[in-house]
This record gives sequence, C-alpha cells and structure tokens, in this order.
Amino acid sequence: MSNRLELVSHGADETHAIGFRLGLTAKAGHVILMTGELGTGKTTMAQGIAEGLGVAERPRSPTFVMATEYMGRLPFYHLDLYRVEQVAELSEIGLDEYVSAQGVTVIEWADKAPEMFLSECLWISLYSSNEETRQIKMIANGSRHRTFIDYLQGVNPTLEDD
Repeated sequence: MSNRLELVSHGADETHAIGFRLGLTAKAGHVILMTGELGTGKTTMAQGIAEGLGVAERPRSPTFVMATEYMGRLPFYHLDLYRVEQVAELSEIGLDEYVSAQGVTVIEWADKAPEMFLSECLWISLYSSNEETRQIKMIANGSRHRTFIDYLQGVNPTLEDD
C-alpha cells in the first residue's frame, strides 16, 4: 500500500471529478491540504470535494474571508491561506478548531504554514503542464488518509461509471 499517487487531469472537469471522488470517500476529521500556483485548479478540486460531500451550494474561493463553512453529509470547511502574511493570523481565524473538527477541512495554499498541520492529512500539489493539463501529486500522511490513495488508485477520475 502506497501513500503516494500521481494523476493527470486534462481539464477542469477532470480536476473537479477527482475532487468529487475524494468527497465521496471523505470521513469526519479528514484534512486535505492543497498547494499550487494561481490557476492550477485548487478551488475547482475543492468544489468537487464539496459536491462529493453532498454540499448543495457551490463553494467559492474564500480568499478574502479566509474560511467558509458548508453543510453536506458532513460539515465542509473551506479555508484559503493565500493572504496570510504571518502564522499568528491563523489562530485568529480558528485554524486549530477547523483541523480538529468533525467535518472535512480543505485548505488552499496550505504551504503558507505547513508547520501548523497535523501529521494525519492528505497533501495535494497541483502543477500546470499546459493550459488545460494538470499534474496532481498526492501524499497521504497516516493510515486514515491513505484511504483516499487506495480508493483513487486505478479509478478513472471522470464521473463515468467504472
């Protein structure tokens, strides 16, 4: 059993579909940390995760408010650390409460403060290969988060039936 997985997405729909599958698999207490340059699909993947969790509302990037909460089959906490300048700001938004909550926490720009996160998490790095293609690298820290890797290995990331 590997704790790493690399996928290729050939467009926003596939990136969303990979997120959707993560949302279907997510359990209370899961923390998903995303990194990547602007425009690589972090918010698109987060929207897919939310849809997989049954969130009716389409999440928007919480860049200006830093954190938004949605309800699906589990609470979905969507955080964005893009504007964080000092790690101390994270206690002001209650980062500790979000990552220890019994929902699913997704954090964009998590590389702004990697020392703040639990050892049990799923790191997702998105890289642009070209205008449409994305390389998606996942590293699961801890057995609880390795379930994502186990589920996605060998699964077609599109929404078509397997």
